[in-house]
Amino acid sequence: MTLLRRTMQGGMPRDMGDEESLTVDIEGFRLGYRKAGRGQPLVLLHGYVGDAFGTWSGELQTLADEFTVIAWDAPGFGTSSDPPESFSLADYADCLAAFMEALDLDRSHVCGLSFGGGLAIEFYRRHPRMVRSLVLVSAYAGWTGSLPPEVVEFRLSQALRLGDLPAEELIRELIPTLFSPSAPGELVDRFAAGMREFHPVGLRATARSFARADLRDVLPTIEVPTLLIYGGDDVRAPRAVAEGMHAAIPGSTLVVIEGVGHVPNVEAPEQFGSEVREFLSSVDNSERR
Repeated sequence: MTLLRRTMQGGMPRDMGDEESLTVDIEGFRLGYRKAGRGQPLVLLHGYVGDAFGTWSGELQTLADEFTVIAWDAPGFGTSSDPPESFSLADYADCLAAFMEALDLDRSHVCGLSFGGGLAIEFYRRHPRMVRSLVLVSAYAGWTGSLPPEVVEFRLSQALRLGDLPAEELIRELIPTLFSPSAPGELVDRFAAGMREFHPVGLRATARSFARADLRDVLPTIEVPTLLIYGGDDVRAPRAVAEGMHAAIPGSTLVVIEGVGHVPNVEAPEQFGSEVREFLSSVDNSERR
């Protein structure tokens, strides 16, 4: 699928520093996104639950002093319109490319969480010249590429079932798998608030696309600097997944934040932000030499 630029972004600014909530129209899709700061572009990709603001609100503030931070709502999430339920991971990647072209983004740092990490890998496969570096957080090589078949089948059937139920059921079932038992309640509640706005179509489409995805063949071909960040108590992408990704991506750096779960940027924001800032700054400094 190839999506081409149609119109430039528009929207209303939020009263939150210089952060703005914006939209752009691309071949029939209205895509929402958040933008803050100035500097080298850092594109943030959320997981298959949540949205741009619920997942990346901290990074939109803390990293905006050094980078232009752009967090999109993927099709079927947040303020974006729904895709066809047959949308593949390649379709999401091409949509992301069209989105970045519409915003006149050249080579960008790309950071993805969970499903967003797999999307970042597929995006690199299809549009490598648009990627400056990769930050893969709690990432898989697709569910099929990283998990046993019975786990893939369970997660897919769970997502399809939850897509037809009230948001409270989604939260009740998934929140315990996203955070460690010691996660502060206010952080968990803040993330859960974003989950209440889920789109059933978006949940089903991302689950289907990720259940089919096997990105293991892409990992050895990655030639840009790559940082992997995982939570030590992550039950969704456990340490074996992290170590497999690290072993397969040449020259990658693996950071495990102990005592946190699948959403380390929310549960351990200071350490997460420090690791990302140090990595991205080193990439930019090495390119300036």
